[in-house]
Amino acid sequence: MSFISDTISSVKPSLTIQVTQKAAELKRAGKDVIGLGAGEPDFDTPQNIKDAAIQAIADGKTKYTAPDGIPELKEAIVAKFKRDNDLEYTTAQVSVGGGGKQILFNALMATLNEGDEVVIPAPYWVSYPDMVQIAGGTPVIAEASIQTGFKLTADQLEDAITDKTKWLIFNSPSNPTGAGYSWDELKELTDVLLRHPHVWVMTDDMYEHLAYGDFKFCTPAQVEPKLYDRTLTCNGVSKAYAMTGWRIGYAAGPEHLIKAMRSMQSQSTSNPCTISQWAAVEALNGTQDFLAPNNELFIRRRDLVVKMLNEAEGIACPMPEGAFYVYPSIAGCIGKTTPNGKKIETDEDFATALLEDHGVAVVFGAAFGLSPNFRVSYATSDEQLKEACTRIQTFCAGLS
Repeated sequence: MSFISDTISSVKPSLTIQVTQKAAELKRAGKDVIGLGAGEPDFDTPQNIKDAAIQAIADGKTKYTAPDGIPELKEAIVAKFKRDNDLEYTTAQVSVGGGGKQILFNALMATLNEGDEVVIPAPYWVSYPDMVQIAGGTPVIAEASIQTGFKLTADQLEDAITDKTKWLIFNSPSNPTGAGYSWDELKELTDVLLRHPHVWVMTDDMYEHLAYGDFKFCTPAQVEPKLYDRTLTCNGVSKAYAMTGWRIGYAAGPEHLIKAMRSMQSQSTSNPCTISQWAAVEALNGTQDFLAPNNELFIRRRDLVVKMLNEAEGIACPMPEGAFYVYPSIAGCIGKTTPNGKKIETDEDFATALLEDHGVAVVFGAAFGLSPNFRVSYATSDEQLKEACTRIQTFCAGLS
């Protein structure tokens, strides 16, 4: 009999974190490695946010808080949802957790029973299926192909829903593809959900402010107000505000759900870091002037990476609408062999050989539920991206 629980034995470690750690280990060993696996901006946290955290420490704001957030942060979140999304919430409808991941986890733990199904569009963020399984539910994967821009269609959603479906997890702009749903595309999905009143919507809007060109971000309860009472709108300060390590995520939804999530958090981690909460107040209430310049930089990097990857033999790379990822297909590389005799049969083979032979760390597509692809995070310098893409071109050209 195993000492480790069956539930945890079935959980896979986060492959995005593993790739980042592997790249770091190789660098420490003196290898020339460029890591494109990390899902975080390379910018520093804005100074006004850091100053707010320092002031909180100076003011002695270092004690326990309510399990799911201080009133000032909940008020800032209420104001943010009204300002950015035209959504009306009260502070009693808001929950704050130690990162976006904890918010999603709390909601699933608070609502899922054995046999409940959760529809997850693929490609998906690596943690969604495992979180559902830990909470006792069953992930139902609905594949969105490159032909649809990695976006789920209304027919696919309809086919995935059963009488056991409890949630749809919806992420736009997407990790790992950067795909963003327009208002009209999202309306087609919400029309399906209106026909299935037992299905709730859990949004992951973490990349809301990383939207490029003509693409305009929108979220399900905003597009279809009739879904308001069965939508948990989740977000956080990690990506747009370059606060990944501060670990603050938040959500708003029906009060009875928020209360259940509060109970879950009160018996697990209790309150998020107090200093991080005060920093997040400043992030949401303070100047947003840095968002546009940061996005211009991301657009330049996106265009560079898409162009160079599409010039590599056997790779097809769509243009994403947001976030800071691309998700190229390597269908043209499958079945080929590297100069030292390694056969490329899967996207994991591709990523492993690319790292070992040319020192570029990417995350293979099977981790996100759709192959043969790989994910590149372009949240790093232009110089690093140019060098990495040149190495990828060289690697692909050497396949035969």
